[in-house]
Amino acid sequence: MKLIIINGPNLNLLGKREPEVYGDKTFEDYFADLQFRFKEVQLEYFQSNIEGELIGKIQETGFSYDGIILNAAAYTHTSVGIGDAVKAIETPVVEVHISNTHKREEYRHVSYISPGAKGVILGFGLQSYDLAIQSFL
Repeated sequence: MKLIIINGPNLNLLGKREPEVYGDKTFEDYFADLQFRFKEVQLEYFQSNIEGELIGKIQETGFSYDGIILNAAAYTHTSVGIGDAVKAIETPVVEVHISNTHKREEYRHVSYISPGAKGVILGFGLQSYDLAIQSFL
């Protein structure tokens, strides 16, 4: 099974950014843990702060991978383009958020990705990614 985790803006700052919300572990360290725990899965990881690069990666992997785990971060609530890219591909997408976006600012309660996603996992910290991987197994 071949899965890719695609992370959006500011997730490259995990471990430094708002540790009270996002924890103190870098995503690279966490990703190494995921690869160790899910040895039967070919896991890849891509992160960008640029909307068009995220759309490009969704399109590039959206017809040949078994699944996409997408944390579009703030673009979740603003990017019609990312939402359209998710709807345009064949590969199932699980939308993931580290925090419970419904406990945060009002504008974070709307997702342009959810309507095209296989499912949504939010609020379980970095374990949200574990749950997303398990949903494909």
